[in-house]
Amino acid sequence: MSDPTSLYTDDTLFDGRLLCRQHQKGYRFSVDAVLLAHFAQPLPGARIMDMGTGCGIIALIMAHRYNETFITGLEIQSALARLALDNVASNDFAHRIEIINGDFRNIIQLLPAESFDMVVSNPPFYSIGKGRVNPASEQAWARHELNGDIFHGMKSASFVVKNMGRVCVVYPAGNLTRLLAAMSQAGLTPKKILPVYINPEEERARLVLVEAIKNGGEEMILQAPFYIYSTKNGSYSSQMQEYYR
Repeated sequence: MSDPTSLYTDDTLFDGRLLCRQHQKGYRFSVDAVLLAHFAQPLPGARIMDMGTGCGIIALIMAHRYNETFITGLEIQSALARLALDNVASNDFAHRIEIINGDFRNIIQLLPAESFDMVVSNPPFYSIGKGRVNPASEQAWARHELNGDIFHGMKSASFVVKNMGRVCVVYPAGNLTRLLAAMSQAGLTPKKILPVYINPEEERARLVLVEAIKNGGEEMILQAPFYIYSTKNGSYSSQMQEYYR
């Protein structure tokens, strides 16, 4: 049987200006990563950690959009970490993006406390016991909480982000209460929530994008809905098309 990480596809964003190589049969990034990379809006010169960077797509998009930022991608899977390093080099971002192959549960041994202005994370959406899981696959590690849950993740994010720094997460809308509880336990105060719908005909949001501030105040903004598609069977919405440009 061939190694699923030995075959690749070369994909592009922004009219070909950004290259992202992915494992053909391994974990592949989806629209949630693109949404998060645009939702998070760092200040010039910000130091950003992408927790669970995968092939590096969020770090790549943010480095492309914000040319004064410096990003550290943390990834537990060795094959994905190597792929992220290749993508960083292919896009000439080695001077602004570093990749660490490590476990976020050991964040204290990997990175200094309060060393980042922002943390972004597209964490596994599914807890253990939900759906069939192949623990040997890249997809399982990226989609299921095989390596600690959202409570572990938010605790690690809170450790590395500065006081009053921001943590941005994309998560299933139906599990929003779990994410908010994890943030609260970690001392992260939600300040902005963006509900994401598949299209305007959907009654329920599918995803939420949440920005929290470490030790922030009480005020929170619930933003207007974001639609991925313009109609049920239509093309990408104008908002989504701008994200891919």
